[in-house]
Amino acid sequence: MKYNVINSDGHTIEPPDMWERHVPKKFHDRIPRLVKDPKGGDAWEFHRGVAPMPIGMVTTPGKRYEEFHWFGSSYDTIRKSCYDGKARLEDMTYDGVDAEVLYPSQRTMMYFMDNEDDDFHKAGLDAYNAWIMHEYAAADHDRILPMFQMPNLGIETSLSELKRAKQEGYRGVVLSRFPSGNPALSPEDEPFWAEAESMGMPLHIHITIGGERRAAGSAKAAAAQSATAGANLMGGTLGAFGVIMGNFVHDGLFDRYPDLKMVGVEVQAGWIPSVLEYWDDRYWRNRTMANSQLKLLPSEYFHRNWLVTFIIDRFGVKNRHDVGVKNMMWSTDFPHHGSDWPYSRKIIAEMFDGVPEDEKNDIICNNAKELYGLKDS
Repeated sequence: MKYNVINSDGHTIEPPDMWERHVPKKFHDRIPRLVKDPKGGDAWEFHRGVAPMPIGMVTTPGKRYEEFHWFGSSYDTIRKSCYDGKARLEDMTYDGVDAEVLYPSQRTMMYFMDNEDDDFHKAGLDAYNAWIMHEYAAADHDRILPMFQMPNLGIETSLSELKRAKQEGYRGVVLSRFPSGNPALSPEDEPFWAEAESMGMPLHIHITIGGERRAAGSAKAAAAQSATAGANLMGGTLGAFGVIMGNFVHDGLFDRYPDLKMVGVEVQAGWIPSVLEYWDDRYWRNRTMANSQLKLLPSEYFHRNWLVTFIIDRFGVKNRHDVGVKNMMWSTDFPHHGSDWPYSRKIIAEMFDGVPEDEKNDIICNNAKELYGLKDS
C-alpha cells in the first residue's frame, strides 16, 4: 500500500436495514424509516408526520449536473458504493483515490442528538459508529478511515466516548456540539481538550458546532436551533466557520493545549488569508484595550493548530502560501453533489496546474497522511 491521493472528506448513506440491525428493538418505533419521495425515489423519514429527507443530492456520483435533483433516486439506482464498503473500494480505485476520511450525515446525527431521550440519543450514535467502523470500513481499514461521531450528553460521556474512539481504532472524532453540552466554549470543556491533546486525537468540526445540550430544552427547541443553524449556513457557510474558528483561537485554547489539532471540514480555504490578516490587524490594535493574553499572533495559532478541507478551490490553491500549504487538505465530498467522481485526477490536474509537486503532494496526500498516522507498506 502506497498513499498518493487521499480524499480528506467523504460521506456515506446508511443501507436500508442498518438502523433495524444496530439499534435495540425497544427504539424501533422511532428509528429512521425508509419511505418514498414525491417522484418515487427513496427518502429517510425521521420525525413521523414531518416531510422526509430524500437521498438524491447526497448520492449523485455518475450523474450529470443536469440530472441532479433531491427527488427520484432510490437504493436500486444509486451507486452501491454509497452504502457498501467493498463497492466503495472499487469506486475509489477507479477514481484514483487511495484512502478516504469519512464523516456521518449531520442531518441524521442531529435527529438523534436533538432528542430528549438520552438512551435513544446514545443508541442512534452507537449504531452509526458501529456500522461505519465494523461493517463499512471493515472492507479495508487502511483505505477507509471513518471519523467517530461524538454524542451530546455532557462532559463525562464526552470523555469516555473520546477514549472509546481511540481504543477502537478511530483516527479522529467529529464534534457537532461542545463537549460539555454548553452552547459555547466554556471552562467545563477543558478536560476534553486536555485528553484529546494527550492522546493525539484530531478533532473535526464539519462546517459548524454549537447548540444547547438537548436535555436543557424541548425537542421542539432543539429542532428550532438546528433550523436556525441551517439557515445561517445557507446564507454564509464560510463566514460562519470563520467566527467559530476565531472563537477557539481568541479563547486562548491553543496556548493551554499547544499540540491540539483541529480540522474545519468542508469549509474551503480561499477565504482564510483575508481572515488571518484581519485577526492580526485587530489583535495589534486592540490587544491592550481588550487585555488579550494570547502568546502568539492569531494567525500563528491557525498555522500551528488547524487544517481545513476543500473541494474545488482554485483561489485557495493559488494563494496556498498565504493559507499555509501544510494547513490544506483536498477532498471530493463523495457521494454528495460536490463530488466529480470519477474525474478526481482531472480535477487535481487542473486545479494544481503549475504547482510544484512537493506542495501538491502535501495538499492532496501528505498532510492527511501525517495527521492520521498513515504509513506506506
